[in-house]
Amino acid sequence: MANIQSQIKRNRQNTTRHDRNKGVRTRLKTDLKSFRVAAEQEDATAAREAFTVASRALDKAATKGIIHANNAANKKSRMARRLAELEA
Repeated sequence: MANIQSQIKRNRQNTTRHDRNKGVRTRLKTDLKSFRVAAEQEDATAAREAFTVASRALDKAATKGIIHANNAANKKSRMARRLAELEA
């Protein structure tokens, strides 16, 4: 355990941020799964709605630094390709 005041505060901040980011990551996984399930069921309308929700969540997570921007872009690209296959 740290005995320097600034490190004690830093540990407290890290714990708070970790808890907040964990909730965002969990929600992000849920949004991605809802798209994947809709795509597997060949439901284009549900997949379109899930794509909108998931891509927005990915953008927000990337903006906040929770995931890397390239990771978000790659996931969005794969989802968009899958959605295009469904709608074609």
